[in-house]
Amino acid sequence: MARYTGAVCRLCRRESQKLFLKGDRCYTDKCGFGRRQSIPGQHGHGHGQGRSTKVSEYGTQLREKQKAKRYYGILESQFRGYFELASKRKGKTGENLLAILESRLDNTAYRLGFAMSRAEARQLVRHGHFTVDGRRVNIPSFLVRPGMVVALKDSSRALEKFKSVIEANASRRPPKWLEYNAETLSAKVVAVPARDDIDLPVEEQLIVELYSK
Repeated sequence: MARYTGAVCRLCRRESQKLFLKGDRCYTDKCGFGRRQSIPGQHGHGHGQGRSTKVSEYGTQLREKQKAKRYYGILESQFRGYFELASKRKGKTGENLLAILESRLDNTAYRLGFAMSRAEARQLVRHGHFTVDGRRVNIPSFLVRPGMVVALKDSSRALEKFKSVIEANASRRPPKWLEYNAETLSAKVVAVPARDDIDLPVEEQLIVELYSK
């Protein structure tokens, strides 16, 4: 399965809620979801206009999984792999799954305000702009762990691209599991992401039920 390359606002419309896939643009009047909220393929038909809106249990569970995948930009095979990893850890599988997704390097870079969206953060990681414990890492799916230090590479700090993005995100507060140092543009991972730190609008238990069938 190839990565989705179409209009991302269409994904938000499919899930009937904003997934904030375009970063700050999603908070403005330019947001495509705000202008058009019908589900793709409805061709203008709204709820209650001769079309059944009843969703099966499987359909509800599937939508939660799709929502999480799209939120983090994960392919199906990757997502299933993360679920299997989460099921082997102690604790609630659903919360473990979200913690793993949050621990991806691309998401970490986004949470630190080094990118305007997760998609942009994924591209920046691939281009080698970040280090983990002093070593350059260009794998977006790299999972950071407590004790590791994630930083913007020295040679990237002078780039206007990062200067403008960091300034624009200056008011964004990193989650509690990251101890950010604005002077060194680095952060230490101080804990495993907790459910309260994750603003993903998804019911993770429904994902667990889907994969448990």
